[in-house]
Amino acid sequence: MDLILFDGIKNNFYSVHSMNLPLKTAKRLEALGMTYGTGIKILNRKKSALIVSIRGTRVALGRAVAENIKIEPQIINLGHGGKIK
Repeated sequence: MDLILFDGIKNNFYSVHSMNLPLKTAKRLEALGMTYGTGIKILNRKKSALIVSIRGTRVALGRAVAENIKIEPQIINLGHGGKIK
């Protein structure tokens, strides 16, 4: 099953599976820390954009970019306390 970033659900965690983007855009996202396996959280979504958290940094992505990033659901282990710090 292929899930794209733009179809992700707000406040859920995912990991980057692949990116099919122009080289310049892909390199920019890699510089921001978005690489294969990176954990991301969708913070907010609009019709034409997403705001995601990548390694603690908020990043706005347009629909055209978010539709070309494949993701996988990420299972979060909360440990004994059950709280995310």
